[in-house]
Amino acid sequence: MFFGHYWGQLCHHAYHGETPRGNKVNLSQVSFPPWEEKKGESIDIKRRRLLYESRKRGMLENCILLSLFAERYLDTMTETQLLQYDRLINEPSNDWDIYYWATEAQPTPDVYQGELMELLKEFTKNRNQEQRLDAPDLEYLDKESQ
Repeated sequence: MFFGHYWGQLCHHAYHGETPRGNKVNLSQVSFPPWEEKKGESIDIKRRRLLYESRKRGMLENCILLSLFAERYLDTMTETQLLQYDRLINEPSNDWDIYYWATEAQPTPDVYQGELMELLKEFTKNRNQEQRLDAPDLEYLDKESQ
């Protein structure tokens, strides 16, 4: 019972942008460090990192959408496409922006427009009506090493 009360208080504080001590923080104005390309990263490590980052999102909708997209396309992406994908999923500070752009609920800013975004938008349409209820397991990462 105590934990439920504490959790409710914690969620209440987080929702209003307050720390548990009551200090007011406007979460919409928290600045994030700018996205920077990871120089010297091997293609294999980049693919694995992007796969993980596709799955571990701030919202379930993107977790499912991006992890399934990554599972399907990461292995065949060119270095340029990998860079575009890295920037797309790591530069915007709001996961809802990515979701709205992918679903075409909002226009995509020019900086993210391109071949990769068009591929993601097409994937999001789910023309084959695949069941997309959960993110894939990460075990398939090790298939080629077995």
